[in-house]
Amino acid sequence: MKRRTFITLLGGAAAWPVVAGAQPAGRMRRIGVLSAFAEGDPEAQGNVTAFRQALERLGWTDGGNVRIDYRWGSADAERIRAYAIELVGLKPDVILVSTALVLQSLQQLTRSVPIIFTQISDPAGSGFVASQSHPGGNVTGFTLAEFSMYGKLLEVLKEIAPQVTRVAAVLNPDQTPQAGMWRAIEAAAPSFKVQLTAAGVRNATEIERAINAFALETNGGLIVLPNPVNSGNRKLIITMAAQHRLPAIYTFPFFVKDGGLISYGVDLGDQYQQAASYVDRILRGEKPADLPVQAPTKYQLVINLKTAKALNLEVPPTLLARADEVIE
Repeated sequence: MKRRTFITLLGGAAAWPVVAGAQPAGRMRRIGVLSAFAEGDPEAQGNVTAFRQALERLGWTDGGNVRIDYRWGSADAERIRAYAIELVGLKPDVILVSTALVLQSLQQLTRSVPIIFTQISDPAGSGFVASQSHPGGNVTGFTLAEFSMYGKLLEVLKEIAPQVTRVAAVLNPDQTPQAGMWRAIEAAAPSFKVQLTAAGVRNATEIERAINAFALETNGGLIVLPNPVNSGNRKLIITMAAQHRLPAIYTFPFFVKDGGLISYGVDLGDQYQQAASYVDRILRGEKPADLPVQAPTKYQLVINLKTAKALNLEVPPTLLARADEVIE
């Protein structure tokens, strides 16, 4: 059941109109979309659909006055690198990217093609932009969170599963921002008296190995950090968490809708719609350096009561009251 419904607000500078104006005239423009996820991932498809529909509301129609070239990285660094080279070679007017795994590859290839990013935490702290208010360079976009938010994940995990004394943060060591997320969790750990483990994973085999090893001892829990490897293998992670009876917190609601216990993070669909407004502004002549990085102002808390019951967890009424969505 829905407790509250809201749209993540990312600041007036990124707002887009409900009704588009006149169709932009002139040559057909070209947009590259390089996703870190697999083409068959329904969540990834939903995100690019939200992006495309928002572009249409702004007057840009794929196959009409704009051509959109899609590439799907499937969380494979070598594949992402190859597609990044391919897209830059097409000389697009702007490229939309998701996650640091993709942005890292593109920044090594071009400092001139405008790049709009989504799904990146603390881009200034990670070195992708000079600052969020004045990005400089050819890159700007929409963040998941400041690093400090990831300490909140530990707090919420302990709130729903107070018996947890050992926590593994499932992360991808090849993604620059993951280190900042880890440090935020590490800083929060003493307040909650938990022993932390960094579970570095790059594929399904490493996920299985890491979770199986961590589950050998009792009172464990998981923090599953946002990255393409974890999102692409979410069913495996959710299944293993259930098998080993490990309470786990995620950053995206779709993990919880697929059977995960609890999530705390942003609405990605809304972020992709907002990204369309920046792509529109780039196509109309503005520069990425002049478009501030937009940070979320709200986070969604989603709880799966069926999963909580299977883990013999009694969800505190105070946590239920704060939830934006409760799945029963």
